Amino acid sequence: MARAGTAASLTAELEAALLRELVAEWRHVNRGYFRSRLVEPTFELGDGRSTLGRWIVERRAIEIARSLVLEHPWSAVIEVLKHEMAHQWVHEGLGLYHEAPHGQSFRETCARLGIDAAASGVPLVAQADDGEQRMLDRIAKLLALAESPNVHEAEAAMAAAQRLMLKHNLDVHAGAHARGYAFRHVGRVTGRVTESERTLARILAQHFFVEAIWVPIYRPLEAKRGSVVELCGSPANLEIAAYVHGYLSETAERLWRDHKLAAGLTGDRDRRAFLAGVMSGFAGKLAQKQKVHREQGLVWVGDRDLDDYLRRRHPYVRQVWSAGPRRNESFAHGHSAGAAIVLHKPVEGRAPSRGRLLPAKS
Repeated sequence: MARAGTAASLTAELEAALLRELVAEWRHVNRGYFRSRLVEPTFELGDGRSTLGRWIVERRAIEIARSLVLEHPWSAVIEVLKHEMAHQWVHEGLGLYHEAPHGQSFRETCARLGIDAAASGVPLVAQADDGEQRMLDRIAKLLALAESPNVHEAEAAMAAAQRLMLKHNLDVHAGAHARGYAFRHVGRVTGRVTESERTLARILAQHFFVEAIWVPIYRPLEAKRGSVVELCGSPANLEIAAYVHGYLSETAERLWRDHKLAAGLTGDRDRRAFLAGVMSGFAGKLAQKQKVHREQGLVWVGDRDLDDYLRRRHPYVRQVWSAGPRRNESFAHGHSAGAAIVLHKPVEGRAPSRGRLLPAKS
């Protein structure tokens, strides 16, 4: 897989830790994707300016570019690693040493396992097609109307945007044509996942037509591991869900700052409880809207093809349960504040952590 780039330097200790992490990721992918049928190769870091990664059959090695590791998200590193493992599988699993590098067997292997088969470039999120783009434009216009100072008009605009999303996904799901899926990581990489972050991920999965899963991330410059939310879905639904994730994350923090000022609080002892309350309150609001949609006959029963895509990307998924913060007065205040949130179009250029929502077109 080819791509030019510029790499910083790693210390010998960080390089050694990085290679250990690549070995661990290879073993994980081998178990999940290839049923442990591949034999572990050696791993190398490359300085080439035109190659992200390569499977070197002559010496049974997988090479990963330092520039890829240092300049791109860890998710891109894993996608490139899977790509090279697919090459290894074609050679050593299928015994096809004379087929073209990106030939039919390689493409079939990638399609079956949900691996990016592109011969060059960093794996990217797919783009919305014309139909989904029109839906995004209409939703952006509705969320612009949701900026109205009239609370009833704002609520009506947000409800209309939700109904449009539901109707669009029901119409597409009812059609016979295949739907393309992709993935995107949103939010911060964290060593400890809080209740508010877990609730936000559930909100996206339950109300915005994506699947949300916490995946491990490695930070090579720190030699540390963390977790981040991965969303899977159609390009348009990913665009909206990423925006909602950023909008709610920023809004919850702003509401906490407002609450601290109003209550005369000087510390952040109850911040996590308040943020958990905010997400819980907004989730309850969306659940009420969902009930109205059901009464109108608009019932979403899920997307089996998306479930299949998620299982191909993550063959082994387990649920983790954890105790949340105490349900104190701060949680109750946060719940009330969350129930009053109205999604609307963001101010351009603000909040670098926020998901990008396509601007309304004239």
